[in-house]
Amino acid sequence: MNFLPPHLDAYIEEHSHAPSALLVELERQTHLRCLMPQMCSGYLQGRVLAMISRMLAPKRILEIGTFTGYSALCLAEGLTEDGLLHSVDNNPEVMDMAKEFVERSAYRERIHLHTGTGLGLIQQVHEDWDLVFVDADKENYPAYLEALVEILKPGAYILADNVLWSGKVAETGLHKDAETEALREYNRRAVTHPRLETVVLPVRDGLSLARIR
Repeated sequence: MNFLPPHLDAYIEEHSHAPSALLVELERQTHLRCLMPQMCSGYLQGRVLAMISRMLAPKRILEIGTFTGYSALCLAEGLTEDGLLHSVDNNPEVMDMAKEFVERSAYRERIHLHTGTGLGLIQQVHEDWDLVFVDADKENYPAYLEALVEILKPGAYILADNVLWSGKVAETGLHKDAETEALREYNRRAVTHPRLETVVLPVRDGLSLARIR
């Protein structure tokens, strides 16, 4: 998932402000207690998410894919004083760990965790989302994009993780599995949709940042 050599990754972390002690502990516990710890955003991507959120100062954030709560805590750093973040995941086991760390954070009153699907939460919770982070259920990425474009107001942003998929999306003749094809389709729609202005950032496994026109 990391395209840069280790010494450059180390240099970047050395010259980027460090995450909080709680986030450091959460990342460590994720590696100790979870089967797929690489799903945790981690140091650099977490700081990028926090910085984007601080730049936008969103009042309402939607996160699709909570995992252990690392990215939710990073995104919450930029919330307005009356801001809320809703995060959803369909894995109740990791949600228990996310709840544990959210409860210990300064954002425990402003982060609402849901067990279920992203499309289900979009239909159930009606908010004027300022920022949406998509990071779960790769095969449904195109469906998430279409659903979000329908409801988001101009000036809202959609962030999507893993859009480079370890480089597989660019190797069209080699990888035709459902997840890779769905991510290719997401990227195609994000750059061709008339309501979107999109840039792909080569951060970790690829972040797509799209602005609603």
